[in-house]
Amino acid sequence: MRIAVFGTGGVGGYFGGRLAQAGEEVIFIARGQHLQALQTHGLKVESVKGDFVVHPVQATATPDEVGVVDVVLVGVKAWQVPEAAQAIGPLIGPETMVVPLQNGVDAPAQLAAVLGPKPVIGGVCGILSFVAGPGHIRHVGADPFVNFGELDNRSSDRVKRLHQAFAQATGATAEVPADIHVAMWRKFLLIVSWSGIGAITRAPVGIFRSLPQTRQLLQQTMQEVFDVAHARNIALPDDIIDKTLAFMDSLPPGGTASMQRDIIAGRPSELETQNGAVVRLGQEVGVETPLNAFIYHMLLPLELKARGQVEFTI
Repeated sequence: MRIAVFGTGGVGGYFGGRLAQAGEEVIFIARGQHLQALQTHGLKVESVKGDFVVHPVQATATPDEVGVVDVVLVGVKAWQVPEAAQAIGPLIGPETMVVPLQNGVDAPAQLAAVLGPKPVIGGVCGILSFVAGPGHIRHVGADPFVNFGELDNRSSDRVKRLHQAFAQATGATAEVPADIHVAMWRKFLLIVSWSGIGAITRAPVGIFRSLPQTRQLLQQTMQEVFDVAHARNIALPDDIIDKTLAFMDSLPPGGTASMQRDIIAGRPSELETQNGAVVRLGQEVGVETPLNAFIYHMLLPLELKARGQVEFTI
């Protein structure tokens, strides 16, 4: 398959790299020093699943230079999806499939609003990874996985072909779940609680999962996501909170979420598409989400500062 990775960060760089390692034609869309390093030295991936280098690499900053592809893996931050949707156009042909891999549940609708509904499917991934330097991705924990599927949950040849491509790649598992919306909300419940509590406490997961007080906050945050999901007819299983807490207990104790890292570093973050989205989606169906609202409102000044909308010193 001919696969474009739009956004070669910790997610796009890792999964795109694994597909390239397996022999798929992968074109990485990046910019700045990251792009220069990819073009010069290739893509270096350090991983607990095995290090590797992809060289040479097809990489560009300009989708027009790529042309139509079979698949677009969208690896940008969730808040960058609307802008990315505008830039993806030259990659789209009659049979192209666009796979969002963002945290949150808004990306498919945002992509479809620009590209139309036909190319867009649902997607979600799990990995602890980040850009360690130009052209360098570091995967530090969690078993990498990708779930994807048609938004109406029907079986399709294009989804089967992508699943087969991932099946040839090492260091990542892929699944086509029975209900892609459940899969996306399952990850949403995890990342919203992890990001929010992690950003408020400024502590790694090993700390706030262990303290009874903050563990209770984790559970409460998850419960609000669960309640919103059910009000929106997303059939999350009844034991999802217990299973999510058990998964968090298995993570490396020093693990942090990307939104948490961005807020601590003073960068724009996914606050609006994580805890902010829980509040917004809850309001749409009449479900109160007081803890997520508290987290969102308490972090909002730092988010606005990072975006240059307010100024203050601390």
